[in-house]
Amino acid sequence: MTSADRRLAEARLGAAGVVAPVLVARDDVRHGKPDPEGYRAAAAELGLDPATCLVVEDARAGLDAGRAAGAATAALRGLDGDLRPSGLPELTALLGLADAVRPESASSAGVRTGEMAIGAR
Repeated sequence: MTSADRRLAEARLGAAGVVAPVLVARDDVRHGKPDPEGYRAAAAELGLDPATCLVVEDARAGLDAGRAAGAATAALRGLDGDLRPSGLPELTALLGLADAVRPESASSAGVRTGEMAIGAR
């Protein structure tokens, strides 16, 4: 779930070389963050219960949306979440994804790395 519109989100992800299996953008939902609609829609598209998902956010409204959806939260930028990694490298290490994510590419492409939802079965 991103607060960017779909066109901008796809351009940023593409520039970073990221292929998202599911993308819910602000123009895909009626109500933006802090409403949980976007994170619920993303979980549904993945076929997951939001309670099995981790919402990674760098904004209070996104954390509120993730919590309201029933997901666990990881808060970046010193915000309060269930997990409080110091940044994306620490988060990816905690999740065992360090080799799968290239934060330097995402940052240089303008991707707000705090906006992602990770689902686990």
